[in-house]
Amino acid sequence: MAVATCIETPTRFVRRTIANATAVPIGTIMKLNDANTVVVSAANNDPFGGIAWEEKTASDGLTEITCAMNGRWSMTTTAAAITAGGLVSIGGADAVRALVEADVVLGCQVGKALNTIGGGGGTVIVDVGSAI
Repeated sequence: MAVATCIETPTRFVRRTIANATAVPIGTIMKLNDANTVVVSAANNDPFGGIAWEEKTASDGLTEITCAMNGRWSMTTTAAAITAGGLVSIGGADAVRALVEADVVLGCQVGKALNTIGGGGGTVIVDVGSAI
């Protein structure tokens, strides 16, 4: 899957802890793994930890990364359809899918889709952090 591409610059950022050995490209969807700790998203139902705003090189000695918590992003979708105005959640490694009720409890929601994508996958514009 492709990483997210920023369309409208975010204004809300958080610093998260990350393992020194982890490599992360800019635009990677992050999974909240523990108390303010993130890893690269890899599966459906991962809790949303933000989008990597900076590149992290493996074993560079750094154990923090800046994650964007809003902005508008172009994101890869899973094969399921997404309706404009519908909420999306993490659907796998650097992918989003239509949110289902259980995703809210797990903290998987990423934001609101701004365009419709039919089945088969594609790219959706997401207003990250937005629910209305």
